[in-house]
Order: sequence, then C-alpha cells, then structure tokens
Amino acid sequence: MAEQKNMPPMGPGGPGPGPGGPGHGPGGPRGGFRKPKDLRGTLGKLMHYLGRYKAHLVVVVFLLVISSACTVGGSYLIKPLINDYILPGDFAGLARMLCVMAAVYIVGAACSFGYARIMVHVSQNTVARIRADLFEKMQKLPLKYFDTHTHGELMSRYTNDIETVSEALNNSFGSLISCSLNFIGTIAMMLVLSPTLTLITFAMLAVMLVVVKTIGSRSRRYFAAQQKALGEVNGYIEEMIEGQKVIKVFNHESAAKEGFYQRNEAYRQAGTRAQIYGGAMPPAMGNLSHINYAITCCVGGLLAIRSGDLGGLAAFLQYTRQVSQPITQITQQVNTILSAVAGAERVFEVMEAQPEPDEGKVQLVRVTEDREGHMTEADFDTGAWAWKRPDGTLVALRGDVRFDHVVFGYDDRKIVLQDISLFAKPGQKIAFVGSTGAGKTTITNLINRFYEIQSGTITYDGIDVRDIEKDSLRRSLGVVLQDTHLFTGTVADNIRYGRLDATDEEVEAAAKLAGADTFIRHLPHGYDTVLSGDGGNLSQGERQLLNIARAACANPPVLILDEATSSIDTRTEKIIEKGMDRLMAGRTVFVIAHRLSTVRNAKAIMVLEQGQIIERGDHDDLIAQHGRYYQLYTGQLELD
Repeated sequence: MAEQKNMPPMGPGGPGPGPGGPGHGPGGPRGGFRKPKDLRGTLGKLMHYLGRYKAHLVVVVFLLVISSACTVGGSYLIKPLINDYILPGDFAGLARMLCVMAAVYIVGAACSFGYARIMVHVSQNTVARIRADLFEKMQKLPLKYFDTHTHGELMSRYTNDIETVSEALNNSFGSLISCSLNFIGTIAMMLVLSPTLTLITFAMLAVMLVVVKTIGSRSRRYFAAQQKALGEVNGYIEEMIEGQKVIKVFNHESAAKEGFYQRNEAYRQAGTRAQIYGGAMPPAMGNLSHINYAITCCVGGLLAIRSGDLGGLAAFLQYTRQVSQPITQITQQVNTILSAVAGAERVFEVMEAQPEPDEGKVQLVRVTEDREGHMTEADFDTGAWAWKRPDGTLVALRGDVRFDHVVFGYDDRKIVLQDISLFAKPGQKIAFVGSTGAGKTTITNLINRFYEIQSGTITYDGIDVRDIEKDSLRRSLGVVLQDTHLFTGTVADNIRYGRLDATDEEVEAAAKLAGADTFIRHLPHGYDTVLSGDGGNLSQGERQLLNIARAACANPPVLILDEATSSIDTRTEKIIEKGMDRLMAGRTVFVIAHRLSTVRNAKAIMVLEQGQIIERGDHDDLIAQHGRYYQLYTGQLELD
C-alpha cells in the first residue's frame, strides 16, 4: 500500500532504521538543520491541529507501548528459552516457547504497522488542514505583504516547510516515542539481568554520546552549507531557464555556463563535506556498538561460567545490540522534529500576519425601481446596483469618484502622492499621464483600496471608500492590468473569471465587445481551447484582448485601464478601439496612458510628476498650455 513507503522498518529491533539511520545523517532527512525560535509556542500550535485527532493519538500511544513491550519482552524470553528448554533438552517445551516468542514479535509488528498507518492518516489530514488554512490566510493578506515577500519565499511555505512537518508527523513522532520506550525498557531489563554488565554498557553509551555530539554538530553545519549551496544552484537554474531568450539574444551562453559551473562546484564541495560527516555516523556508532558487544561478551562469559546463567548472558547480549540503536534514532528524530517545528514556525508566521483591514459596512446589492423611481432591494441577481448603508438606506451606484487632498506613501518615510484632488463624474473618462514612477498606477490602486492612504478622503458616490466592504467595492470596479495573467483552463473560463456566473452567450458577447472573438474562433477548439503556462501559446496582444474581454464580462460601472493597450500593436489597437469605446460607454473610466493618442478624447487629462498633478484639462487645453503634456505629446508624434 502507498502509505507504507514512509514507514520505518519493523521487527524485533523495533521500528526505525538501524544504528546508522537511512543515510541522512544527523541533520535529518531534509539535510539542513534549522532551530526554531519559539519551540514551545510553535509546538502548542501544532498540538492544536493534532488535538482534532485525540482518539487516534490515544490509540497510537497504546500501540506504541504494546510494540515496545513486545520488542523488549521478546528479547528477555531468550533467557528461559536457553536455561529452561535448550540446556535441559526439552524439545517439546522449546517448540512451545518458540511459538510464544513468535506470537510476541507478531503482535509487536502488527502494533507497529497499526500505529504507522494511523499516523499517516493523522499527519496527512493535519498537513492538509494547515495547507488549507495557509492558503485561506493568504487570500486575506494585503498586497503590501506580497510586495515585501518574494513568490519563491511564499511558495517554500507550501513545499519545503509543510513537507518537513508532514515528514516529522509521519515518521518522527511515533519513532521518537517508540525509541524512548525501547531505550528505557532495554536499560531496565539490563539492570534486572546484570547490574555489573550494565555499568560497562553505560560507559560505552557515554562514549557514543560524545561521538554523536562531535560528529553531529559538524554535520549539521555542513548540511546547512549544502542546503544553502543547493538553493543558489536551483535559483540560478530557474533564472537561466526563464531568461533563455535574453541569453541567446546577447550570445551569453558561455557566461551562463561558467556561472553554473561555479555554483555547481560550490554545491559539490559543500555536499562532499556534509556527506563525509553524515556518513561517518553509522560506521562510528556501529563499531562502538561492536566494541561494547565484544567487551560485554568477555566479561559476561566469565560471569556466566561462575553463575551458570548462560540464558541470562544471551539475553543481555541481545539487549547490548539493541541499546545503541535508540540513541542514534532519537538524535536523528529530535533534529528532524526541530527542523519541522522551524518549518511550522515559518508557516504560522504567515498565518499570524495582519490581514487586510476592512471596517466597511456599506454593501453592494441588486435593486429594482418602481414607476416613481423608488429603489427596493431585489432578491434576484439582475437589474441595477446600489449601495446599502447599515441603516438600510439605498444609494444608487453611479460611478462618481472623488479624491480630496489625498496623501499616500507605501511607508511614512517616502510619500508617493502629495495632496491629490480630482473628481470623475459618472460616465466621464479621466486619463493619467506622466513619466514612470509619477504615481499613475498608485492612484488606481487606492480606488480599489489595495493600500490605505495617510490622509485625505476618497469617496465613491458620496461614500467614503473606507466605509464600503472591500468585496463590494472591488465588485463594482473592472480592472484591465498592464501585466496580463491567464489561468490554466479554457479561453471561456478565463473570460468568465470576470463574472463566474456568466453564461456562454455573455462570454462570447464580452469577447466580441473587446474584439477578441475573431482570433478565439481561429484557435484549435475555439472558446474551449485550453490555455496553460499563462497563455504562452498566445501572442501578447491576444492575451491582452482576453484581459479586456474579462473586464467586459464583469460589466462594471467603473473601469480602470492600466496601460491596457501598451502590449498591443497599432493594427490590433485599431481593431479593439471601437470595442473599447462601447465598453467605456456610460461608465466612469480611469485610464493610465502609455500612448497619448489613446487619451485624446478623455474628458480630463491629469499630468503627474513626482506624485503631484502639475497640469489638468482636456487634450486641446493642455496642448494650448505648451507645458509638460505638450512636450510629451509632441515627443510621441516625432517618435511615430
């Protein structure tokens, strides 16, 4: 069965690998060792998730106790087996005793198998719940959080960090308890059999602990260096693969290979040192165990000759072979668990991040009007939209957006927008032009409340946007971004992303409105063509047309076009110009202009520089002023 592939071996020696472990070294299966910052707090949070399976865990502990008792007790049965049956020559009794021993080991193996299966169930369900909670939390985080954390860093929470938690719950949790019980039980039985020989074993265990500490500390350091080098190699490979076109354009294949060779060599050196120390642990522990066994045989043989207890010596020697195994395993499992706790800590850091604030109480609702123009909330999903205040008052959604002395900065040390005041009446087209970094996109992000302003107010139909629920606010806005992102799915699904309940007819109407219908019908399966890799099989212009069709499908009263045609050639731009005009008809539209020719018909054009509006007016007014807009516009004409 698939669940068994991560199970530790079972048998008389108890669950878990042999003295040397599975070859991972003291750093645990994942290599590098990370120490958690808040061990107790993170363990408490993990136990909260595990607490949903209390009954399962009680059964696991019970099976672990039975399994360990069978492992320890089975070895003790060697004493009566030899003294009472083999030496006297009682073959019938010997057969019965062998059956008892077999039954003991079978019960132990069954219990080991049982607790391993249960832990697989508990761990996979726990990890699935953690992963779901993490994804749900990320949907509530503000854009500012994603601006300050790289995608790779966040993805590692779902992969490396949660994987270490899964691995620890699958194997280390039960193995740690089992090894501890085996070690305690073994020591207890050794003291019962021979306190003298136990002192010899204690002396060798002390030597083993010194070896584990010495080799383990260096091994962890080198494994950490190996993981760092591995990360650099993987990052370089990913960057080179993404930039293959640029590499070939500038003929930098040799430089790319040289950079890889250097990083690969650094990884080889780090890996060699890590594996040398990691591989030294098994033979070191094995040889010390053999030395302990040899000394115990010599001393124990002399004692057995004097006492005649040959069976006791045989049982003690069996315990001697077993006693070092739990020490190595416990060391490995503790490191694995600590690494898993460190990974869980990184996951919980995201879960505890401050969610996007939303104190809004005003909701967007569907309404119907009677003959006298009075609005009432509708119980169907068609008709007009209106804002519903907490007191039940309805305000028609018209698309009147106003900025009043708005000041904004991504942090208090750097102000991006300074004293911005503007208004867009319903149905007007407002354009923003200016150099890169002037604050054009920032203004549209504030309408969506992707960021919170430092001072001033932004109103939407006379309502402060901070009083509107963010879901309702963003549902009323359609955005066509400069950077198009298409999801894996059909063309129709990507257009329907603007409004998930849109019918096929509405999807096609939106595509026609955006001018995308023609090229879609030439795709292999039309609207059912599956896109993958962010629509890599489409041209940039076609991808942007789908982006515009998505906004048309949403049918919002306010439309934001963030350089929506910057990736579209002049011919394609002319094709969609009429569709865009139809899309913008009757809507309040904010346009961030890359090509000034696209904003000539705007009701008002705002010229921004360094976060301030330095000119405003329509195209003719601004041309007549011979200011910044005039310079930009005439420069574009010369460029054309």
